[in-house]
This record gives sequence, structure tokens and C-alpha cells, in this order.
Amino acid sequence: MKYTIRILALALTLFTVGSCTDLEEEIKDGFTEDFDPNNPGVGQSGSGSSDGLNAAFSRLLNGSAAHNSYFSIQEVSTDEAVITQKGGDWFDGGIWLNMHRHEWGSTHPALNNFWNDAYGGINECNRLLDAGGLSNDKIAQLRVVRAYFYWRLMDSFGRVKIVTQPGQDAPQSSRIEVFNFIESELLAAIPDLPTGKQAYARISNLGAHAFLSRLYLNSEVYTGIPRYAEAIASADVVINSGIYSLTDNYADVFSPDNEDDPEHIWILPFDEVTAGGMNFAQMTLHYPSQLTYRLAEQPWNGYSTLEEFYNSYDNADERKANNFVVGPQFDVNGQPILDLAFDPADQDGAPVNYTPEINQLAPSGSRQAGARMSKFSFKQKQRSNMDNDYILFRYGEVLMNKAEATARLTGNWNNPTTLLLMNQIRERAGVAPYDGTNMLDDSEFLAERGREMFQESLRRVDLIRFDRWGDAWWEKSQHNDDYRKLFPIPNTQILSAEGTLTQNPGYN
Repeated sequence: MKYTIRILALALTLFTVGSCTDLEEEIKDGFTEDFDPNNPGVGQSGSGSSDGLNAAFSRLLNGSAAHNSYFSIQEVSTDEAVITQKGGDWFDGGIWLNMHRHEWGSTHPALNNFWNDAYGGINECNRLLDAGGLSNDKIAQLRVVRAYFYWRLMDSFGRVKIVTQPGQDAPQSSRIEVFNFIESELLAAIPDLPTGKQAYARISNLGAHAFLSRLYLNSEVYTGIPRYAEAIASADVVINSGIYSLTDNYADVFSPDNEDDPEHIWILPFDEVTAGGMNFAQMTLHYPSQLTYRLAEQPWNGYSTLEEFYNSYDNADERKANNFVVGPQFDVNGQPILDLAFDPADQDGAPVNYTPEINQLAPSGSRQAGARMSKFSFKQKQRSNMDNDYILFRYGEVLMNKAEATARLTGNWNNPTTLLLMNQIRERAGVAPYDGTNMLDDSEFLAERGREMFQESLRRVDLIRFDRWGDAWWEKSQHNDDYRKLFPIPNTQILSAEGTLTQNPGYN
């Protein structure tokens, strides 16, 4: 059974996701009396795994689908997600306005949270590896997990410390040195990794090849040297294995019962009871949307999507309907839900209406404005922690990695291989294929990748690779500050490192 909620009213399809705020409103409804506190999760949980690796794997859940760490800085810094200031709500000292405008500093708390999350995971990998007694395949999996944490750090901060022993320090390495370490760890691990389809919430050799396809696709950004042929070769290992396929229904890939989807290559096994930390419904939905889904807790009304990004989807695109909640909102009985503290200047009045257009970033962003994120869809009576498995690598991305690498290697965005691969993605979405009339170029490829990979923490990576990071978008001016392709190393970490960490150029 699929628990994805689709409420139809007044011929408007609703789609929703979570958010975070400092305000609370009293929602007047009797549903809390029949809320089942034992509402079962519908997904598997990796948290009870007895393979001895969970202490490391579970660290990946921290900040990957929650507010104020990795997900936030990867998304709010791009043209696909924003947190507006809604009067006194969500100002937070201006840190999310600055993130949107590319005016962040080294004291941004999300940067420090992410740094700690990543090194906390690395420390767990190092501890388990140092303890010994593990089989070769488990050692290999831990090396890949550690390499993934280092990829996040290298991609975001560039120059970091490569620590491989518990309790030890290391000098700060260059970005190229970290890239080389990640590559060498993956290549060394592949022969010992389990083969074929991965165990639930674990990694096989195919996951390492999917990882390499992403790493090599971005090699020119990281090292100055393009390696598109290697990106293609790594993607081909995954594609030619025959293990994975595009799921017929795009929505199924991300639903609350999406465990063991044929498209999943490496996932995070969130579970509302045993593996919390996915809070999208809370992060994005308005407070009274609690009544639409009978949520256990009131949402926070924070995250929404930029109008231009939302409008980049064709109306016939099935991904548009799945990825966003828009329009007038209703409770489970079909009655309009109301914003009890609505702005008198809001032409919609009290009834909640998620309009794709956002009036302003600050200081008086409309409380109802912005399409809301619902790619990882919701179920009735869900808790603040969601059940959906979050995706680190999936087959759809691997297809696009090969398509892009082939286009860049050949210098032709409309070569037969690229068109064949991209049209597999397009066909599932229900939109017209790329052909002699509907042509691809780098701008259209980036737009299509954005439409497919929305909310999967890759938009910042893609914008930088396509050299669009400094472009102007809504409430964000154009800039040529290449140094902002890296975040500043958190000031807290520099101070605590006592001279062994230095700041990235361009930052104080």
C-alpha cells in the first residue's frame, strides 16, 4: 500500500512537505484525540542491524534530511530552496537570508553543525576500523562511508584534515589531496565490497562505482583536470550490471514505503521510531497543514521553492505534481485550513493558499507564499520524523552522470548516447523527448537535472560545475566571487584547532 497522500479539492491537486519555525499557533481541531501514538513506521530500519557497522552508517542520518546542517547549506544557498523572513519568524539573526544571498560568514551555525556531523561519522569509521575483527567486506564498506564523509567535506570546504586513526590529528590537506584520498579509498575498497545489489542501507561494489561516477564528473571543479572518460566508465559498471532500473512511477522512489526500490543504490534508512532525523514535513509546511495530514506535531513553515525553479517544470511533468504542494489547502474533511495570524495585506486572507510567487525575501515574506517541498511525500498521522528512505545515490543520477560526461567529452549535448539516456528520464516524467526540435544545450541539461534531482542535495554541486553559481536569481544578485564556491571553514573549528587549520581564501 502506498501512503502518499493526494487530496483533491476544487480540482486542485495538493502536495506537501515539512518546515521549521519559531512561532506556534493553536490549531483548533479534534483530531489529536484519535491520533495513534503507536503509529507504526512503514519502512525497514537499519538501526537494529547486527553487522557491527551501524555506528558508522547511522552517522550519515545526521543533518542529511533535517534543518541547520548539511541539507540546509546545500539547498538554501541555491536557486531551488529558500527560507524567507516572515515578520519575526525565521529571521534567526539573518543567517538564512545571508545564505540565500551568498553573504554567509564563518560563524554560520549550520556550517559548524555539518563539520561536526561529518567528522563525527569519520571518527566512528576510524574507531571501528581500529578495533579490528572485521571481515574484508566490512572494512571495505567502512572505507567507502568514510570516503563519502570526506567527499562532503572536500566538496563544501575544500581544504580539510584527513584523519584515519582515532584520537589522532593530521595536517590540513589541499583539496586535490583530499580528492586523491577519496579516489584511492574507493578503488582500494571495490575488490572487497559485496557484489551485486546492496544489503538494505549498506553498500555494494556498485555503490562505490556510482560514487566514482559523481566524483569524476566533478573532477575539473575539484582538481582542475577533467576526467569524463572515467565518469562514463564508472557509470557503465552500474548500468551494465542490470541490477538497477528506473522505477516506473517517479513518486514511488521517494514515498514513505520506498524501501528496496529498484532505483536505490545507497540510501539512508530513516524511520519515525528507530532512526529519526528526516523532518521535511516540519521544515516546509505551514502550521495549519497539520490538519491536512493529521500530523502528530505542528509544522514550522520555513522552507519553500523559488517561483522560477517551480515554473521550470512543464505542467504535464509528473515530477512537478510530486515534488511540490501548491494551491488552496484543505483538512482531511475537505474544509479550508486557516492561517489564524494571517497578514491583512494577504489577498488570500485566512484560508491557506500556497502560491508559487513569493512576495519578498525579507522582512515581511508572506506566511503562505512559495510552493512547498513534497518530493519525499507524507503519510497520514506521521510524526515529526518521517519514514521515507533518503537517497544518496540512485540509478537516475547515474544515467545523467553518463549523459553529461558523454556530452562534455564529445562537445555535443545532442549526441545519441546523451539523448538516449536523458530521454529515459523524460519518458518517465511524461514529457516530450529531446529530439531535432526539442534540443539540448548546457542550460537545458542543467535545468533538466534540477527537475529530476530536486531536494537531493546536489543543486549546489551542479550549479558550480555548470558555472552558474554566481548567476543572479530571485532576491540574489549576480557575483563573480569564485571563493564562494567553497564555504568558509567554521570559525569555531579554526579556534579549537590552535593554528592547525587556516581559513579558505576570501573569508575573514
